[in-house]
Amino acid sequence: MAQSARAPVVAAANNLQFAIEELAEAFRQETGQAVRLAMGSSGNASRQIRQGAPFELFLSADEDYVLDLARDGFTRDEGIVYAIGRLAIVTPKNSPLKADGTLEDLAAALSDGRLSRFAIANPEHAPYGQRAVEAMRHKGLWQAIEAKLVYGENVSQAAQFALSGNAQGGLIAYALALTPQARQAGAYALVPQEYHSPLRQRMALTKKAGPAAERFYAYLQTPAARAIFGKYGFLLPGESG
Repeated sequence: MAQSARAPVVAAANNLQFAIEELAEAFRQETGQAVRLAMGSSGNASRQIRQGAPFELFLSADEDYVLDLARDGFTRDEGIVYAIGRLAIVTPKNSPLKADGTLEDLAAALSDGRLSRFAIANPEHAPYGQRAVEAMRHKGLWQAIEAKLVYGENVSQAAQFALSGNAQGGLIAYALALTPQARQAGAYALVPQEYHSPLRQRMALTKKAGPAAERFYAYLQTPAARAIFGKYGFLLPGESG
């Protein structure tokens, strides 16, 4: 029976935290099969796969990590793009910053001294941190803001910093800005897609994948799963926003 099958370990990027939990529960209700979620930055998950971690499916926030693993023989194939991520600026209640997606108020705050701490994910291994840097460079803010940045180990931690009052705002995943907890804690605005390179999120089965992981991988490509991704602000392959 499906219920007795071993629960495969799924590595998922932190920006998927709420979406993947809902997807895993919907899959369990439909099939009786549980999956175990291992959340982390895409860069760290990729490194762990190379070191032999027991992950059977990897959902990355940046397709390059999956493509590199495929090239080096750690996945069955190159997988598929399952979603296009978006970047958002968030500000906690009572912040001197406005949640302005154009980042014009962020620029003004740097000029007039309103900004002291601003959160992003660590760009060394978190794709949303990398895109946050790109967006700030696009607006010509990087040199002025770099010394004021607070780095989260991943985008979930960056969101916590940005909305808890530890920083006056931050650039995080739109999917995390849409959660009830985030909306209760502050305000958000979408950053234009042209400010950064695309967040093409790709997933692939690893060489360790078994039948249960294969079923979950297939489920994540169904209309029901695509609707859940859409609910959390992800664009679906073939859509534009």
